[in-house]
Amino acid sequence: MNKLLFLPVIFFLFGVSGCSTNESSHEADAASADSLRSDVDDFLSEYNRQYQDLYYQAAQAEWRLNTYIKEGDSTANEAATRANESLAAFTGSNENINKVRGFLEKEDMLHELQVKQLEKILYFAGNNPEPMEEIVKKKIAAETAQTEKLFGFQFFFQGKEVSTNYLDSVLDASENMDHRLEAWISSKEVGKPLKGGLENLQHLRNETVRALGYQDYFSYQVSDYGMTTEEMLELNRKFVRELWPLYRELHTYARYELANQYGEEVPEMLPAQWLPNRWSQDWSSMIEVEGYNLDSVLATKSADWIIKKGEQFYVSMGFPKLPESFFEKSSLYPLPPDAGYKKNNHASAWHLDLDKDVRSLMSVIPNASWFETVNHELGHIYYYMTYTNKDVPLVLREGANRAFHEAIGTQIGMAAMMRSFLEEQNLLSPSGTGNEERQKEQEMQTLLKQAMNYVVFIPWSAGVMTEFEYDLYANELPVDQFNQRWWELKEKYQGITTPLPRGEEYCDACSKTHINNDAAQYYDYAISSILLFQLHDHISGNILSDDPRNANYFGNLETGEFLKDLMYPGASADWRTLLKDATGEDLSARAMLSYFDPLLAYLKEKNNGRTYTLPETI
Repeated sequence: MNKLLFLPVIFFLFGVSGCSTNESSHEADAASADSLRSDVDDFLSEYNRQYQDLYYQAAQAEWRLNTYIKEGDSTANEAATRANESLAAFTGSNENINKVRGFLEKEDMLHELQVKQLEKILYFAGNNPEPMEEIVKKKIAAETAQTEKLFGFQFFFQGKEVSTNYLDSVLDASENMDHRLEAWISSKEVGKPLKGGLENLQHLRNETVRALGYQDYFSYQVSDYGMTTEEMLELNRKFVRELWPLYRELHTYARYELANQYGEEVPEMLPAQWLPNRWSQDWSSMIEVEGYNLDSVLATKSADWIIKKGEQFYVSMGFPKLPESFFEKSSLYPLPPDAGYKKNNHASAWHLDLDKDVRSLMSVIPNASWFETVNHELGHIYYYMTYTNKDVPLVLREGANRAFHEAIGTQIGMAAMMRSFLEEQNLLSPSGTGNEERQKEQEMQTLLKQAMNYVVFIPWSAGVMTEFEYDLYANELPVDQFNQRWWELKEKYQGITTPLPRGEEYCDACSKTHINNDAAQYYDYAISSILLFQLHDHISGNILSDDPRNANYFGNLETGEFLKDLMYPGASADWRTLLKDATGEDLSARAMLSYFDPLLAYLKEKNNGRTYTLPETI
């Protein structure tokens, strides 16, 4: 693969015999270097100015497209297409590409921060190169249309129009097997109209990035980590292998417990509609912890209270309050039934101008799931706010890598669900008071509930999603194999099977938003899950001196300072160095495995005498 982010350094050789390099030569070299750096600064200043302006226009258009989806109204679609084309034309222009390449030929004469910006600009160009202008325009139009179809889709249940929140509630709580099956099938209907669009995007995305030497769109996205495709795949496969013994226990436990709950025979593989999530990526709601009925408490609160409580968590650690513009410009609540339009129902955080305009797109209702999600999304917002500073240039206002953003958000989401914090906030009663055995069982059930979220997520994210998108782009998976390959991966990595035959008229992968509009980077979430436990382990042990399974961040300013130090440099720091300096170790599943170590023996005891259907190794 031609890795454009790491162009070879051109070494300038000088004479080494005696004292042949005279003082005037050194002065000339220094003047030349100063002149070059000055030219680069001028270029970067102007590039950042234009980039911010065009980026903001595109982000505002995308915001409108995601928050106002009205059947028959193409205004938002057209505006987003125009704005994205303008941004693409700038970032992918031959003029910018040639200038950056010329500067990088002399990168040994430049400052490190200049080189980082130039490499990032070249990475941006890889997705929109001017030589592929017509392909880029087609890609932008196709991506915009795909987004509109995905979030404008009308779901039905028992003949009535419903939201995805409603379908989720059925899968989360219903024990009526007919209802569960109908809700699951309904949730996948959106894939049918999206399948042709995904096939088109597969071709367009690959063709676009090949103009600058990338093999395929997957390798292009991976290059942002400074890694090859093979390195990224091996990293994710390693995560799955390391967590597989625990996942195998969870899978066996779920098969038997759910069969008993539903009054069904124990299946070899888990039927997808049995699980409390449309994609089977989070099984945590199947576990009820005694005394942990957070939903019933939060049901007495308002959605606004949930958001303010999230803000309070960050403020208690020394972060500033959210700007008033956040509340004024965000879309935080479900639309009323008579709104007359729809919006994207996937929670997200936005940094529209790479400066002060931060917003979130959510549909908050007062329950435990949204309580955690709010804290997660605000993690992104506070990351944006922290690396928006004088030391981080606009093009580097990103996470240290993309996974860092998710890790910070998910870490705070997890911290907000710790019992010690919830008890302190009077959202839960003290656990197992006066009964040591009962308290230990509650602690183990809490750990099991967490594992059904975080551990279960790894085979899904590092396995199914990453391998599918690798096949989709790197191996150019044929469209008539989309659904077949999807279910092969679901069975291999998750031990989950389709409830009914799912032929190639379906595209169940397309029902996942990231496949359509956040393509070929789902490993971000796998890496972030591993990373968050490293960060949490460090905070718990070295700052709070507390058990990581019940650590309370709330009100701890030192924890806030640790997080700020991680967040402040954005992408201006090397992510590997940043992690090693902060925690003393490289990226590793050690902390995650340690966190859940007590659960393994507990599950083996519960599964004693049960039949395992997943292999011992993967």
